[in-house]
Amino acid sequence: MVFGQRSEISPSFTSYHNWTGHSIKTDEEAEKKLVRKYLHCYGPATVDTFAGWVGCSGKQARRMWQSVLDEMEPVMVFGKKAFFLSEDKEQLISPPDATKKLCLLGGHDPYLDQRDRLVLQPDKMLHKEIWKMVTNPGVILCDGEIIGIWTAKKKEKGLEMKMTFWTDTYDKQKISKLVEEYAGFRAQKLISINYV
Repeated sequence: MVFGQRSEISPSFTSYHNWTGHSIKTDEEAEKKLVRKYLHCYGPATVDTFAGWVGCSGKQARRMWQSVLDEMEPVMVFGKKAFFLSEDKEQLISPPDATKKLCLLGGHDPYLDQRDRLVLQPDKMLHKEIWKMVTNPGVILCDGEIIGIWTAKKKEKGLEMKMTFWTDTYDKQKISKLVEEYAGFRAQKLISINYV
């Protein structure tokens, strides 16, 4: 091939069956396990959010989803029908713990891979602050909802943390303790915490 000249060979694409002469055998039990795991981690959810998470076609997602439909229960979430695993029902309807659970998550924590982002942060305007094109900040989570973001900068003398909150109902003492634990995990001295 001579560079700068058009090639007469053009790429062609074909299905696995046409290429090899046989189809890929699917492991139905593995597919069921995948749907169950997804619902256990991200339910209530829909088949569309499942397809986006898996990265497959809608047709394939619906086929896999149907294989465990008898193990699901419907519920309305933000006015839309979604499903959760029947085996998770007791945990979902049990009263929440009275103590506020607060934690810091890294920007690419699997928890943030939830396709229905309204579940994690109901304010759509804040989504662009959480999920960036290049580098996601960490998030501050309170009882499963994102209440703010955080960033860390490593300096010569240690770690500087910036905490941005979208609510004023947070426990500064608990946050400070979490930040100190994070600095310890990074084996860094905590220089400052900037609250915004």
